[in-house]
Parts: sequence; structure tokens; C-alpha cells
Amino acid sequence: MRIESEKKNVCLSEALSDKHAKTEKSYDSNQELFLKKQKQHRKRVRFLRAIIILAFLALWETAAYLGWIDDFIFSSPSRLALCFINLAQGGVIWQHIRITLLETIVSFLLVVGITVLASILLWSKKSISETVEPYLVILNSLPKSALAPLLIVWLGANYRTIIVTGMSVAIFGSILSLYQGFLGVDPDRIRLIETLGGKRRHVLTKVVLPANIPNLLSIMKVDIGLFLVGVVIGEFISSRCGLGYMIIYGSQVFKLDWVILGIVILCMIAMGLYEILVLMEKWYRKKIC
Repeated sequence: MRIESEKKNVCLSEALSDKHAKTEKSYDSNQELFLKKQKQHRKRVRFLRAIIILAFLALWETAAYLGWIDDFIFSSPSRLALCFINLAQGGVIWQHIRITLLETIVSFLLVVGITVLASILLWSKKSISETVEPYLVILNSLPKSALAPLLIVWLGANYRTIIVTGMSVAIFGSILSLYQGFLGVDPDRIRLIETLGGKRRHVLTKVVLPANIPNLLSIMKVDIGLFLVGVVIGEFISSRCGLGYMIIYGSQVFKLDWVILGIVILCMIAMGLYEILVLMEKWYRKKIC
């Protein structure tokens, strides 16, 4: 009887082991299938994006070639390519791109630093946040394009004014958004730190800031295009170089190829900076997982 009981236990153990192995194999197979579908979906999205832009360029070129649109006013992809080559040979276009990109990046970095510091101050001192928050809302609602001429009068026609103009477009909204993210942190996690004897700075460094890094990246993804808009507005008014100057100068002398080329390059810069922030966000999410 004892031998038969041991045999039954062995058989039962083997059956359970086989069932567990089959379950793991099924789980691995489902996971591989899911990852494969996700990869195919991303490839399909990239393919559709490429098809849309290529179809648009082909339609644009065809319309200009057949005379459906006036290529002097609307230009065409071939004209823009020729214009870019001519400007690149003289080095003019690279100078405009470098100046605009540098001003945008400086504005971006300054706004990130000021946003984090201001949000920490508002979160740390409730009396300050209650006093200042209405003014931040008012400043955020001001038309920034109308402020640009005033900034030029106050600060002069220089790179500093353009950088400040770029910052003014997004800084107040960024502070408000990040501060609201600070307030939205799970109170149970804060209470846990305080229960363990942590001080206010420990709550900030261990809970509030780490929880809001994805929020900060999302804010910057939205704002990066605004920085570029602010910089271009400043270049429209006070600069003698940069893509904004190139666009406004081209419109004044009826070099509309310059205008459209400048707009296209601005779109490409905005897309490139956005993709960099997306990669940073993916890297961070992968790191904390």
C-alpha cells in the first residue's frame, strides 16, 4: 500500500509539473505573439506616415508641374530642394538653422530649470502658491506675440530678447502644470515617508520629484513647439539671422521659396526635438520598470 501511495504521489507530481510547464509555454507563446503584434503595428504606423508625406509631396509637385497652382506663390518640392542646395552651398541656410536651434535649446533649458525651481517653491510654501497662482494664470493668458515688441524696447534687439521671447510663450503654463502635478502625488506615499520620520525635503526628493519626471517630460513635449514659435516671433522683429528672419525677409522681397523652405525646416526641427523627448521618455520608463 505504501509503495502504491508513493507511486500515486510521483505521478501526481509529474502531472502537476507537466501542467505547469505547459502553462509557462502557453504564457511565453502569448507574450511573443503580443510583442509581435505590437511590432507589426508600429511598422504599419511608420509606413502609413511615410505614405502620407510622400503622397502629399507627389501631389504638390504634380499640381505645380501641371499648372493647377502657381509655383511662384506655392512653390514645389523640386523648387524647395533647389533653393536649399543653393543656400547650403553658400552656407547661409546652416547659419540660420544654427542660430534658431541654439536659441530654442537655450530657451528650453532655462524654462525647464525655472519651472522645476518655481514649482518646488510653490509646493514648499503654501502661502506663496496661494498668493502667486492667480498672477501666473493671468500671465499665461497674455498674448505673447504682443509682448515681443515691448521686450525689444526693454531689453534691446539682441539674442537675449529672442531667448526671453521664446521662454515667455511657455514658462507660465509649464509652472502651473508641473505644480498641479506636485499636488496630485498620492498622499499615502507622502504620509508613509512622514510616518518613517522623513522631513519635507525627503518627501520632495523621494516621492514628489520622481513621481513627476514623466509629467515634466510630457509638459516639455507639448512646449517644445511653443519655444520654437516664440523664438521665431522674436526673430521676425529684432533679428538679422535665423529662420524667422529668413522667412520675414523672403516675404518682403517676394522670395517665397525662402519663406516656404523656412517653414518646412521649422517643422522638421520641431519634429526632431519632439522625437528626442519621446526617446528620453521611453528610456526613463524602461529604466524604472
